[in-house]
Amino acid sequence: MGFFCSQADSSLFVSHNPQGTALLLLYVDDIVLTASSDELLQRIIDNLSHKFAIKDLGTLRYFLGIEVTSFPGGIFLSQAKYARDILTRALMLEASTISTPLAIKDPVTLRDNELVDEHEYRKIVGALQYLTITRIDLSHAVNKVCQFMQTPTLAHLRQVKRILRYVKGSLPYGLRFSTCSTLSLTGFCDADWAGCATTRRSTTGYCIFLGANCISWASKKQPTIAHSTAEAKYRALASTTAELV
Repeated sequence: MGFFCSQADSSLFVSHNPQGTALLLLYVDDIVLTASSDELLQRIIDNLSHKFAIKDLGTLRYFLGIEVTSFPGGIFLSQAKYARDILTRALMLEASTISTPLAIKDPVTLRDNELVDEHEYRKIVGALQYLTITRIDLSHAVNKVCQFMQTPTLAHLRQVKRILRYVKGSLPYGLRFSTCSTLSLTGFCDADWAGCATTRRSTTGYCIFLGANCISWASKKQPTIAHSTAEAKYRALASTTAELV
């Protein structure tokens, strides 16, 4: 069928032929397939059906915990159902909501000595990591609590619960992609300086837009200690430029 593996993602396969272009996204036995025309799409589905036992579920609505909603001029990606499942497992479905995932005056550090169950902590934080696929607003807070997977304390668990309370109050949030957008790349970045009280390392944050659509983002510690605010910000700029390129 002429598909080749994309250099951008090993799970993405692309086919170019005189009839148009087709994209196939593969995860184990789950497939997302799209093409530049309905005729080409149906022909590929028919060819796959002759070689493998497949079930066509029609228009994409749900894939790997991500809900896909089409609207005129684009799609909206959400993980509301997945987020509710996390809240249920963490016994936080009835918790009160809060407007921010992090408390400014209560930095997450190693100061608390009262340890909690590390396995439960890792399960919840790992689930929150997957939630950041469509929740840019959670990236920084989740990055913070991920730094204490080895010896989580009661203070860290309280911060995780704060994130969950924020998630409960923002279940409809997600990612919107517009087909009417331009193809210009734009990047935004920033960094604190010596924000980690334990290591004195700075944190880089960036987001990259293709037109009006946010396609890449991150919040992560810089690998070494910056000697000044300017150095920390230049490092953030370098990371963002590398992602753009």
